[in-house]
Amino acid sequence: MSCSNNLKQMGIGLHNFASSNQDKLPGGMNPWGGGPVPTYPSAPFFWALLPHIEQDNLPRSVSAAGGYYSWYNNGGNYGQPSTVKTYNCPSDPSHSNGFSQWATDWGATSYARNWYMFDGSATYNPTTGYGYTLPKYTIANIPDGTSNTLGVTERYATFLGYGNWSGLWSHHGQDRYHWGYQSWSPTYGNWGLYLPQIGLRANQAHPYYPNSGHSAGVQCLAMDGSVRNVGASVSQTTWNNYVQPDDGQVLGNF
Repeated sequence: MSCSNNLKQMGIGLHNFASSNQDKLPGGMNPWGGGPVPTYPSAPFFWALLPHIEQDNLPRSVSAAGGYYSWYNNGGNYGQPSTVKTYNCPSDPSHSNGFSQWATDWGATSYARNWYMFDGSATYNPTTGYGYTLPKYTIANIPDGTSNTLGVTERYATFLGYGNWSGLWSHHGQDRYHWGYQSWSPTYGNWGLYLPQIGLRANQAHPYYPNSGHSAGVQCLAMDGSVRNVGASVSQTTWNNYVQPDDGQVLGNF
């Protein structure tokens, strides 16, 4: 129930973000942040949601501190907190009170954004040398509809059994222009449309897949704000239709 509530809060945050930004949605890496942003010239997806999930105190405190490292790294110059309770499933054993078990000074998340939804378009500024990954659609014009499109899925925070991957919700180096979606990216889909792994422990699970500490399924947030539990019976076709926002296919039964 706590995990489902986390996802529902993120769903509310997505719609609040859209209401504040002319129906636009946050991208994987945003040229805007929905509030005070770090000195790095773009803001990651989970950072952009903070002011819209009643966590605007964190960007405000960072803006006041004015330090680059302070916004994402607990071991940085100002020691700002880098954990957010909403971003951690209490059934996920792979984080340590919200921190990565691998990159121990970094806030990790038990959730991953859908790459097909939030990173489907990209822009590059040759003057600054920075790139942004952005949604192709607004909340109002998702071709397959908000109820038929995956927004956020569960994924373990840390994968110590697979090359020490960890989804760092506040890490700036997540976009393909800079780091190529490396082992700290809290994203799903850019490596392929892999079906959810059900019932696997964190040291057995793979970071390319949705997975969780729940034995009966993986909880997923749709773009309309609804949360569903996806179990082992889901077909590849149904899952593919759920992940892709513009394939034009009927979702089918879970």
